[in-house]
Amino acid sequence: MIQVEGLRKQYGDFQAVKGISFTAEPGAIFGLLGPNGAGKSTTIGCISGLLEPSAGRVTVMGHDVVGDGPASRRELGIVPQEIAVYEDLSARENLAYWGAAYGLRGAALRARVDAILEQVGLSDRAKGAVKKFSGGMKRRLNFGCGIVHEPRVLLLDEPTVGVDPQSRVHLLDHVRALAASGACVLYTTHYLEEAEVLCDRLAIVDEGVIIAMGTLAELRAQLGEKDLLRLGGRFDGEAALGALAALPGLEIVQADAETLTLAVAGATGRLPEIFRVLEGAGCEVRETTLRQPSLESLFIKLTGKELRE
Repeated sequence: MIQVEGLRKQYGDFQAVKGISFTAEPGAIFGLLGPNGAGKSTTIGCISGLLEPSAGRVTVMGHDVVGDGPASRRELGIVPQEIAVYEDLSARENLAYWGAAYGLRGAALRARVDAILEQVGLSDRAKGAVKKFSGGMKRRLNFGCGIVHEPRVLLLDEPTVGVDPQSRVHLLDHVRALAASGACVLYTTHYLEEAEVLCDRLAIVDEGVIIAMGTLAELRAQLGEKDLLRLGGRFDGEAALGALAALPGLEIVQADAETLTLAVAGATGRLPEIFRVLEGAGCEVRETTLRQPSLESLFIKLTGKELRE
């Protein structure tokens, strides 16, 4: 339903996207993950038609987003990261506006607006001005406006930012239901735990390129089933790295004067050995965090940073 082939986007001498390619299928949730500035928003802008690619091709339901923009946009529902609702209008009026923009009329429009109000939990506030809503309520309305016309392809850019835990659960349930109904969902998030439980396939983007792509199981396999060990303290970088390099089955993921992140198979049983080596190198360990293989550990291994950095 979405096909991206060799997408490039350049602003002067700066290349924001450097040849990204992927396919998002019907009935599935495709996660696009990456740190700030990785090229995610630029990619979504090109898919939605807000930005024109410098090179490559993007199609939505077979329609080229440049050559046949209106047809491709008719297939899309977009929930942007920035809340895009009219605050002087009511929730009902916002939904009716966006439904009418996509061709809904009369009884069909009214029925669809009622259904969305119920889905996002705003039926009891349908007539109130949106400017009096909480941030979480505005976020839920923002989501409703993106799906009011029952799009076959849905772009969700950080849809749960700023919502309370209960609203987040409901929104994620709606996303799953949309995919189960046959829609194609492209999802970006800064919450890796969301991506881990929600997405059927994932692509990790960094510095304008896809550095890993596949199912969660396939991405975990790339990590080699190693634990992620993070040590906080005081480290002489050169001495510590030299000492650790001599240990078999250990990979240094991230290192600075105050933090070491290591990928280690069977880390629990190897902690005494690691501590002994670091102590011998004149280092001091004050804090230890051990995590089992996860999407977060893979992300850190591939990019050298956390998603929220």
